Amino acid sequence: MKFTQTLSLLGFAALAAAVKLTNTVTFISLDDTERTVYFTPSEGHEEIDSVKIAGGDNITTKIPEGWIGNWYSVSAGKPNVPGMLGEVAFQGWNDLTYFDVSAIVDPNDKDGVKEMYPVESQDPSSGCQDFPCNNAYYVWDDVQTKVTPETDLVCTLGSGVSPLKSHKAKSVKRDFVLGKF
Repeated sequence: MKFTQTLSLLGFAALAAAVKLTNTVTFISLDDTERTVYFTPSEGHEEIDSVKIAGGDNITTKIPEGWIGNWYSVSAGKPNVPGMLGEVAFQGWNDLTYFDVSAIVDPNDKDGVKEMYPVESQDPSSGCQDFPCNNAYYVWDDVQTKVTPETDLVCTLGSGVSPLKSHKAKSVKRDFVLGKF
């Protein structure tokens, strides 16, 4: 009987491990420019290989569970210099996904990251089609971090018409993201 219980527990553990959350970011190119997306993990988080996205195309990238970091895109033929950032904390405080588009590094980047939002609900969104706007992160303590229970995000790149249906903004303070009240 003990052997059967052990096998049942091992089977349950294997099933639980197989059901781990899969985080994804789907990058959508809004124009005909080829870009490379570079990922920068926060300290202690896994490195993610850069991805190329052809103009007018989209690509979905798997992100490790609990990953915290950011990404930026570089247009073909341009120097590898960070611009607008997509920032995310998957499985953050309270097991939620926190994200924002940050203009802190280069608010003049008009060709890189534009908008981010959850795939299914498309709400809330961060960023904008035309910068500057009031829906992006500009200074270190802006109340612009968005939160969703979803683990699949969209990040648009370049110029063009966004597929986003709504632009509702729900923001939380940075201390909330870190679980500090």
